[in-house]
Amino acid sequence: MGMVIKQYEIFIICLDPAFHHEIKKTRPCVVVSPDEMNKHISTIMIAPVTSKSHKYPTRVPTKIQEREGWIVLDQIRTVDKKRIIKRLGKVDAKTAREIKSVIKEMLVD
Repeated sequence: MGMVIKQYEIFIICLDPAFHHEIKKTRPCVVVSPDEMNKHISTIMIAPVTSKSHKYPTRVPTKIQEREGWIVLDQIRTVDKKRIIKRLGKVDAKTAREIKSVIKEMLVD
């Protein structure tokens, strides 16, 4: 079926076309959808990474290829796997835990 995509992996993904305040361009994104979903449907849920941000409760700091950035969990979106350009790696365990905890805070009472 193509490449295996795992939760918390980082991929370069093309987010264009984007509308208004949505994060755009081709950029690193962290996969937040669970492996079960990633395996069986043609879309994945991702959180874009930006270097232009500030500390905010829905943003998790990260370092990707020596560059500081923020995982923007307030801009989680679903994209087709065809938007993936390449795999960059995976966030570390501490960052994965932070992502999980922010998503819980945001979406689960």
